Amino acid sequence: MHHRTASTIVLGLTAALALAALPGCSTSPAPATPSGSDSAAPRPDDKGDAKQSAAPMSSAQLRERLLDVDDLGTGYTRKADRPAGNNDDVTVLGCPALDDLGADAATGSGGGLDFPRRAKASFAHSSGAEVTEELYSDTGSKLSDGTGRIFDAMTGCPAYQVLASNTPIDITTQEVPAPQFGDERWSHLLTFSSGGSKTVVKQTAIRDGSVLLIVSGSPALVDRHLRAALTKATAG
Repeated sequence: MHHRTASTIVLGLTAALALAALPGCSTSPAPATPSGSDSAAPRPDDKGDAKQSAAPMSSAQLRERLLDVDDLGTGYTRKADRPAGNNDDVTVLGCPALDDLGADAATGSGGGLDFPRRAKASFAHSSGAEVTEELYSDTGSKLSDGTGRIFDAMTGCPAYQVLASNTPIDITTQEVPAPQFGDERWSHLLTFSSGGSKTVVKQTAIRDGSVLLIVSGSPALVDRHLRAALTKATAG
């Protein structure tokens, strides 16, 4: 059996959403989550909210609203798009809720986020860190339900394991506060551990009306580019 390192496995596991290829490893402990975290805000009713009832954008429109290298600054290159749905050889252990949702959900790879209107861009920084942006568009209620279901399942299982081609990977999830942007927001850290190495990924989702933004990757890059990504995604 060909042995794969944790970083290589993370790269393969996260092709569908936003956790593509973090080549560096981090052994730093995740920051503590304050009690009463506001990472998942109350989910409002769509009624009476013109922004939430706006017609969903097409995939072509969403692609035009993705960040590009000019928006990110120096040191970034656009990565080639990776095909989705490459997690057929992944088995989830220790979290029935995620097992029901599928391997993509368990690895933060967009399991259950089957909205047809979508766009994605991934970028590598000269430092070796990476960041990925995903945009989805649908009714506010559908975006809310689909995203909340997956984030709730992941944070509901703070520790579980996946087998990727029979290679065990321990995954821990920790809910963390998200910036008070948009109508709803979710954020967590995922730590992938295998063979003595660790890879830490941050994933933050913001729903603003009929647009869902998910930015994932190096925690520092997610924090740095989240506001700009949301501004461009929701520009009038």
